[in-house]
Amino acid sequence: MQRLLFVAVLVLSVLTGCQRLETSPPATPKGVTWIKTVSPPPGSAQVPYQQFTLDNGLTVLLHQDHSDPLVSVDMRYHVGSAREEPGKSGFAHFFEHMMFEGSEHVDDHGKRIKEVGGYNNGSTNRDTTQYYQTVPANELERVLWLESDRMGFLLDAVSQRKFEVQRDTVKNERAFRIDNVPYGRVNETINQALYPEGHPYSWPVIGYVEDLDRVDVDDLKQFFLRWYGPNNATLTIGGDIDVQQTLAWVKKYFGDIPQGPTIPAADPQPVTLEADRFVTLADKVSQPVLIMSFPTSTPETDTSTRLSVLANVLGQGRDSVLYQSLVQTGKLLSAGASHQCGELACTFEIYGVGSQDQSLAEVRTLLRQSMATFAAQGVDQDDISQIKAMVEADNIFALQSVDGKVEQLASDYTLHGDASILTQRLARLDAVTPQKVMDSYQQWVSNQPAVNLSVVPEGRQDLVAHPANFVYQRPDYRHVASQNNADTLALRNTPERFDRSLIPPPNGSVTVHVPTIYRAELDNGIHLAGTVSRETPTVTLQLRLPAGVLMEPNDKRGVAELTASMITEGGAGMSAAELTQALDKLGSQMSVNPEAYHTTLTVTSLKKYLGETLQLVNKVISAPTFAEQDFERLKKQALEGMASRADDAGWLADQAISQLLYQDATFRAPQGGVAEDVAALTLADVKRFYQQHYVLKESQLVVVGDLSREHAINLANRIQPWQPTPEEHAQVARPVPRDEKSPQIWLVDKPQAPQTSIRMIRHGMPYDATGPMFKTRLANFNLGGNFNARINQNLRQDKGYTYGAHSAVYGGRQTGTIEVSADVRADASAEAIKELWKEMAHAHENGFTEQELAYLRQSSGQQDALNYETPWEKAGLIAHIEAFNLDDDYREAQKAMLYSLTRQQLNAQASRWFDPNDYQIIVVGDAERLEGDLRQLGLPVNSLALDYR
Repeated sequence: MQRLLFVAVLVLSVLTGCQRLETSPPATPKGVTWIKTVSPPPGSAQVPYQQFTLDNGLTVLLHQDHSDPLVSVDMRYHVGSAREEPGKSGFAHFFEHMMFEGSEHVDDHGKRIKEVGGYNNGSTNRDTTQYYQTVPANELERVLWLESDRMGFLLDAVSQRKFEVQRDTVKNERAFRIDNVPYGRVNETINQALYPEGHPYSWPVIGYVEDLDRVDVDDLKQFFLRWYGPNNATLTIGGDIDVQQTLAWVKKYFGDIPQGPTIPAADPQPVTLEADRFVTLADKVSQPVLIMSFPTSTPETDTSTRLSVLANVLGQGRDSVLYQSLVQTGKLLSAGASHQCGELACTFEIYGVGSQDQSLAEVRTLLRQSMATFAAQGVDQDDISQIKAMVEADNIFALQSVDGKVEQLASDYTLHGDASILTQRLARLDAVTPQKVMDSYQQWVSNQPAVNLSVVPEGRQDLVAHPANFVYQRPDYRHVASQNNADTLALRNTPERFDRSLIPPPNGSVTVHVPTIYRAELDNGIHLAGTVSRETPTVTLQLRLPAGVLMEPNDKRGVAELTASMITEGGAGMSAAELTQALDKLGSQMSVNPEAYHTTLTVTSLKKYLGETLQLVNKVISAPTFAEQDFERLKKQALEGMASRADDAGWLADQAISQLLYQDATFRAPQGGVAEDVAALTLADVKRFYQQHYVLKESQLVVVGDLSREHAINLANRIQPWQPTPEEHAQVARPVPRDEKSPQIWLVDKPQAPQTSIRMIRHGMPYDATGPMFKTRLANFNLGGNFNARINQNLRQDKGYTYGAHSAVYGGRQTGTIEVSADVRADASAEAIKELWKEMAHAHENGFTEQELAYLRQSSGQQDALNYETPWEKAGLIAHIEAFNLDDDYREAQKAMLYSLTRQQLNAQASRWFDPNDYQIIVVGDAERLEGDLRQLGLPVNSLALDYR
């Protein structure tokens, strides 16, 4: 329920200082014009960059960052679903798919990125389409060759077959992301009611199936010719680059691509409502939800800034008005507010999630009462100061990643024509006062008409907030006239002044900066491991306590999750709201998450506030409040969440895997526990788990950031044990495997499911870094371990059955699994299983080719250049090394094994582990519809009723 739980990120900055504009232009190739250089002062969140324009209108933004040997490239076109014609919805997103299908000189875009250790993807929203890739820095020219080829040489490579396959893929994506997901149609339903027919935001980005069925290849080509010219694109490059060399490559590959037609400006189109609209959406959900959506102003204005501040105070965080009045008191399961802006319009949303049988009329009354209380109390200056501190930290943490910096530059320039618009946001935030926030509340939200969407379980229309007075009726677009001949655009031919079929070679080699790890064993029981990272003035800490889920008693499954939740409810005299406020004022964050063998306390902080942050965290972890009312509320929320899990096909499939693979209760239990156990838990159980497992002995502390080893040790030594270590050593559950001797189909019923979730599973191996499990993982790479692997190419690219098919080799401390997964069209379920079986049997019997082995080596050999960039990635590496007691240079040992691995050794693992006869097949879908076809496969078909015991 992404929209409902969405917490709006304020795109604001509170950092002081003025950016400096350079006036002396650097040398540029002919046909490239320097526009400006932005050099912000030290400590600013504004990303420094240089801006250039090619003669054909392509805008180029360059940012140098030599901290890691990688480069990020973002090609952004100023076209999204809002530029589509009514009746041809989904075309921008459909076209994004087509851009990955190869161009005149490139057979497979994704493969050419993956084979050098990079990653790439694309995304479409209402206003823009983005293509992005990150590669080792020496492969920048390859990326520019690829992006230019699909900009200048796409259409001749478009075939009817590619068109049809990608159309099926988009339909599968819609089913996967929207139609087969609880609350998946919320956005679509709200927009239909909020925007008038024909408004660019009235239809979904992914489109309607009937529209996708209606378009043809000629429509696609016209869409490309209209929107995909260089003058409607922004190319942003950041990372370890040489500016002069980069400009020379940009000119070489993009300079000859002809301009497209002139693109008109996208003027804002805000909407108004004359009266409340009440809409009902009956869905396969457990909890009723009410969303009130108010149309507001245009983006990037004083008003939009004030409304973003309003949303934060009213409904974001545990100190917000809605949380304190409705969630903290147990009246609602969840409640919040957000202000969301596209390029054309903005909306303010307030939502409330009720219990299973709770009337949404009651939910609406509760929300309105809280809003009335807020109107009486108002906003104070402390609220605004707290928001400024949060935004300062958010902006600084965003600088940890080159991807994040490139994203900021590309988005701001594409949507606003200025990649340094942060300074204007700063001015608007500085001008916000409590009174101006309340004025905006009165003008746009208080007693204003809204779309009121009631999302209720099927058959429970009695729970709606109000009978529907608006039912969307989409016009019949079957006879939409195509553009007339005068509007038909002619092909634009790009001259070939060099051989574009040649793949550019790497520009030298890269040196990977593997983190240097320091360690210390401390008297307080902590094992400390860390590394120094001074790219940003930030610190990330992860304290792993021996309080994992596998330490739960068999009749108290869920106690680890509840204990972790209770920790963040406050301590040492602080309430949850007071803790949130204190951390927000410092720009710090704290989370507590149970895992299999540990509960991890994660803290992120600006270096300047680290001492104060750790004092707060230590107070909470050492003396949690453990209030009975908090416990009862969290338990109720947990039980409600468990009831809703069965709405999700993916969760059902995962639970079926656990049930089939293991006999013991702990390994079979879903994440978060089972309802029967959680319902019986008491606060005393939580306190007991805390006393037994929240201890420093055998804990690990990972520290990454702008701290020396000595400073980190000094901080860790200040953490004093808050309770004695129990004499009895913590017992960890051990898996009791359940083995099926022959393959069978296990059918989990999900009535009327538009898609079927398929899993093929078997027991695997515990984790090893260089042994059989690692070799099997390498073997899996070409079976289902990447986009270009066999099963995805078969089921998605060739057959159009699915949005994606994958396989993976998982290994933990005690056990492992091998899983093949695909969510497919319901009518293709049996055929998809046949194809998966065939691909696995082929890999088992014949192994992989020399070409596939070479591709494996190419793609994996340079990946480390991208693996250790951010503090979070460095912390993950260190935690992994410590968890499995690995050598610091184990990645070098893996790389050596990769390059020495023979095809025979690789195929031996495939022969051992990929025999489909060793796998059980789980099918989650409409049993009545599927059972007959499944029985034709010749395997036993069993109905699997999931028990959560």
